[in-house]
Parts: sequence; structure tokens; C-alpha cells
Amino acid sequence: MQKLTLTQGLGQRLSPQQIQFIKLLQVPTAEIDSRVEEELEINPALEEGKEEDEMNDEYEEESGSDEIDIEDYLQDDDYASYKTQGDGPGQEEEREMPIAVNTSLNDQLMTQLGFLGLDERRNKIGKQLIGSIESDGYIRRELDAIVNDLAFSQNVETDEEEIEEVLMLIQDFDPAGIAARNLQECLLLQLERKIDQSDAVSLAYQIIDTTFEEFSKKHYDKIIKKLNVEDEELFKDAVTVITKLNPKPGGSGSGLVKTQYLMPDFILNNQNGEMVLSLNSRNAPDLRVSASYAEMMKAYEKSDKKDKKLKETVGFVKQKLDAAKWFIDAIKQRQLTLLNTMQAILEYQYEFFKEGDESKLKPMILKDIAERIDMDISTVSRVTNSKSVQTEFGIYPLKYFFSEGIATDSGEDVSSREVKNTLKSFIDKEDKNKPLSDDKLEKLLKEEGYQIARRTVAKYREQLNIPVARLRKEL
Repeated sequence: MQKLTLTQGLGQRLSPQQIQFIKLLQVPTAEIDSRVEEELEINPALEEGKEEDEMNDEYEEESGSDEIDIEDYLQDDDYASYKTQGDGPGQEEEREMPIAVNTSLNDQLMTQLGFLGLDERRNKIGKQLIGSIESDGYIRRELDAIVNDLAFSQNVETDEEEIEEVLMLIQDFDPAGIAARNLQECLLLQLERKIDQSDAVSLAYQIIDTTFEEFSKKHYDKIIKKLNVEDEELFKDAVTVITKLNPKPGGSGSGLVKTQYLMPDFILNNQNGEMVLSLNSRNAPDLRVSASYAEMMKAYEKSDKKDKKLKETVGFVKQKLDAAKWFIDAIKQRQLTLLNTMQAILEYQYEFFKEGDESKLKPMILKDIAERIDMDISTVSRVTNSKSVQTEFGIYPLKYFFSEGIATDSGEDVSSREVKNTLKSFIDKEDKNKPLSDDKLEKLLKEEGYQIARRTVAKYREQLNIPVARLRKEL
């Protein structure tokens, strides 16, 4: 038998406004314009523009305890206009940005397909194959699947043999190596175009064709023995030829990967020894509450408040004015939170910002900054995510300044970034014929005073995108 019971509990829930503010806090400068535009579109009570004198008229307050407080929704100095904090001088002027015109990889291949003068049937097969080429230049879709694609989408009955014939024509297109089905085929396609150039190229083709697996693992001794190579210099030249080939032919001139410019959220200038921090002026435009909506509230004040339809209208206006005021306040709060967080980072890593010397970076975690600005760690994480600062030494993502502490023999903590730089310098100076193993790197770091385990050496090496010793070996 079902029973109804009442239980009492205590919990915390974020309001919709708090959730929106959290999302707004994560938005970088490059995307804040689109976020503001989105709000302007959905809220007619929010406008973009500077404050106007006629919008500051004072209105009389005539409302009972059960009526809407008109004064709360009229223009006031707190919300009538909003200007981005920390704007740098001379950055408000509009600048024309050049528009780059790029030809995509697909367009280039389609143009070359047109030069072949194929019949309609094979032309459709060629277009289907080009459409199957991924952004890095490879076709990874199986030929039997492409047969089915043509049958269902183009109503073309074909087989794998005919598709491969058209594929071989496309593989002759530029860039070299395009439409390969794997890395080995991609390298062979590029070497085929150079096969008559030198003995080194011929040997390189033979290496990739017959000993590709050994080459990928850098087992050079096995390759030399298997191919009976007697000339060591010729072998070195062949390996050099291979290493200069392009493993991703679709990446050059494809137009699929657009150049993106990093837009800093903060600008830090050293003015006569004083660090001056400011926000990028593009963080937000001037925002204000719509004058026409304020006029509606003024008209309601002077009207017959018993009109039901008018009350419904003013309820809608009230809702939009609330949302507009909240958004302006949220933008303002966002700027304040960003500045406070970056100022705390500046103070914590002051020595680095003075000279730009990475060895001056101190170990710093999110908790250190959160305690300084009296905010939650999650808030600091959202602020630092996808944000960057422009300094005299370059543009740095804020995450760059956070690192773990590593103990030294002297008992001091140093930044893990310093350890990584030392590790990288050891690998850069190593004998490439006998690369240093992680065990040897661990010993070298301990000789420098860094108390670090071998597994940590391996972790840092991987974070630096440095392969294991076997794959760093050179002839």
C-alpha cells in the first residue's frame, strides 16, 4: 500500500542567474562579442550604446505596496550605461580587418579532377572519392563502403577495381601523397615522384616499401641487414629523404584549418618599473537599458493601473528590464573578477613578469590564487581557462603560470616548469646515437638537486611531447 510522507532536507542549488554568470565567466575575449550580441537579440530592453543626457530624467514614484516599484526600472546611473573596465588608451577606434580568401583542399582537387576529362560515370566516382578525403589528406573509408555510397547516393553501380583505378588518378594530384589510405602509401606516393632523382631516393623507397615496420620503430640495424646496405652514408641520406616527407599532405594549403589569432584578455605593461595591468578593451561594448522600455514604465505610472492588459504588458517589460540590468551587472562583475584574479597572479609571479625569466616562476596552484582573492577554486579555474595575458615577452595563457612544486636538496620548492626546462635541455644536448633513457635522465636531474622519480620524468617527457629514447635515436 502506497504511503505519502513528508521529508525535510537542506541543499544548495544554483539559480539560473548564477549559472549564467558562471558561463559568462568562462567566455574568453574572442567570444564575448558574440555572447553580448546573443543577449541583445533576445532582450529588447538591452541596448548597445553610450548613455544619453535625456535618459537621465527623474520620474515620480507613485506606487502602493502591492504595485510595481516604477523607480526600480527607470534609468539610473548604476545601470544606464556600462563601460568596460581597464580599457587601454586609443583602442576604441574601429579597425578594418582584412579578409583572407582561401581555396580549400576540396576545391583544389575538384579543379584537378576537371582537367582529367573523365566521362560522367567516372567523374561521379572521382567526386565521391574526393569527398571521402579527410582534412589530413587521407582516405580511411574502405573501398567497399564507397561502392555502397555510390550505389545509394549517386545511383552508380561499380566495383572496388574501378574505384581503385579512379583513386590512382587522384593520387597523382597535388599535393603529393594525397588520397593515400595509410602512412606507408602516403610516403611511397611522394617518393615515386622523386624515384629517378638519386640513389638515396631509390633506397628510401625500398626502405618504406619493404621494411616500413622496422623503420617506424627505428630498428636501423635490422633494416641494413635485411636490405644488405653497405654504404652507411647512402643509408643516412635515404633516412634524411624520408624524414623530409610530409606525413599529412592535406595540411598544406588545404584551407580547412584556418589561421586563428590569439586575442589576449589582459595587457600588462612595464611603465618605468611599475606593472600596469588592464583588460582588453574588446571585453564588452557599452551597454545600457533601453530608453523606450523605461518610457513604458513611466507611461504605466501615469495610467489607470486597474487595466488588466496593461498590467500583463508591464509585467513583460519588468521581466526584460530585470534581465537587462542583471546582464549589465554580470558583465561588470565579470570584468572585476577577471582583474582581481590576474592581479593576484601578477603579484604572485611578480619576478617573472619583471624579467620574463622562466626560472623565476614560483610553484603556484589554483588554491594559492583562490585564497588571495577570497574566492572558490572553481571560480579561479573558470577565469584562467582559455584566457591569456600579453606581456613584453609575448602572450602567455594563464594556465602557463600554474605548476606543481618540486623539492630540491636545499629544501626549497621549485616550479615543475623549471624542471621540465632542465629536462628538455638534457635531451637537446644528448648524443642522438645513444639517447638518454628515463633512468639516466632521473639521475642527471638528481645531480642538479631535483628530487624526482623516474615515473615523474616519464610524465614530464610526455607532456613535452618528447618520445622515448629508442625513438629519438639517429644515425
